[in-house]
Amino acid sequence: MTRPIVVSDMDGTLTTAETWRGVHQWIRANYPSPAASRFITVRLPLVFLARSGFMNKERFRARWLEDQTKLLRGITQEQLAVMGEWVVEHLLWPARRVEAVSAVQAAHATARATDPTTELVLATGGYQPIAAAFAKRLGATIALGTPFEVIDGVATGKLAAPTQSGEEKARAALACAAGGRILAAFGDTAADIPLLKLAERAVAVAPDSALALEAARMGWERLG
Repeated sequence: MTRPIVVSDMDGTLTTAETWRGVHQWIRANYPSPAASRFITVRLPLVFLARSGFMNKERFRARWLEDQTKLLRGITQEQLAVMGEWVVEHLLWPARRVEAVSAVQAAHATARATDPTTELVLATGGYQPIAAAFAKRLGATIALGTPFEVIDGVATGKLAAPTQSGEEKARAALACAAGGRILAAFGDTAADIPLLKLAERAVAVAPDSALALEAARMGWERLG
């Protein structure tokens, strides 16, 4: 069904906290294992490569997410939902960017005043249960996150689809609108450029250097 949408990224855009840290805390507290204990330490070389520019940051994030997913193998779908709520309640929502959250909600309210069918969409590379939990607090009716592969109600330790970032996120938003207008989009990094280019109104929130340059070139709004 065709529908106009207002869409926003989550990490960095609507919250300053890092989702993976909350996931790691939850795993260590509820499903401790040797692999979980050494997860960060053994990946420090990848962190160095990404920060030094020797490894693409989006590829690094995707690999990190895939590796962290392995720690969730065997966890039920219900517990994954519990994890999503916990991460949002204890980490992401307390660290929300109040001005950005208000701006997204205001953009949606303004659009709905003209067209009540306008949907507010949260699009993130983070796990789907976390996206769903954050979307509820934001007032978004649709959450586009990275889904787990679940068989017979249990996580396999794999993702069911590629990480919802960059071009994947933009494609997901287009599919969600189903031919409708993307009235406004909010993002914070270069990975959000494909999404922002689809919107009639693009807003760069506390942008990284690459997005700041593109926003200036395109005449996009900047917040923070």
